[in-house]
Amino acid sequence: MYYFAFASNLNRKQMSERAPSAKPRFSATLPNYKLVFSGWSRNWRGAVASIQQSRGDKVMGGIYELSEQDIARLVQFEGTDYTNVKVLVFRDTGEVVEAITFTRKRQEEEGKPSPEYLAVIKQGYMDWDLTADNSDRNNRY
Repeated sequence: MYYFAFASNLNRKQMSERAPSAKPRFSATLPNYKLVFSGWSRNWRGAVASIQQSRGDKVMGGIYELSEQDIARLVQFEGTDYTNVKVLVFRDTGEVVEAITFTRKRQEEEGKPSPEYLAVIKQGYMDWDLTADNSDRNNRY
C-alpha cells in the first residue's frame, strides 16, 4: 500500500522508527491541498502539520510503500487526532497514484510549530531531495 508523507514522516529516520519495513519509493505532489500547522503537541511543543483542501495549492511529499502492519503502527502512533484518507498524487512523470495519508480530524486555528519540529520536516525534504523553494512556499513556515 502507498502512503503519502508530507511533514515529519518525510524524515526517513523518523519513519524507519515508526514503520520499520517502510520502503521509500518516489516523490509526489498532492494538488489542491496546502500544508497547515494547527493544534498543540506536547511531544513537539507546538502546532503540528496537517493538510487541508485549497484550490490551486499543492503539497510536496514522498511515497512510501507500507505493509498492513506498518499502516496499523502509523494509525496507532497518530492516535485519535488523525484520520487516514485516500488521495491521488502525481509523480514527476505525470503518473497518478492512489495513496493514503493522515489528516487532523479537527482543523483548528493555525499555530506555530516548534523549531525542533520544523528541523525534522526540513530534514525530510532533504531526504527526498525536494527543493527548499517548494517546501517553503507550500508549507508557509
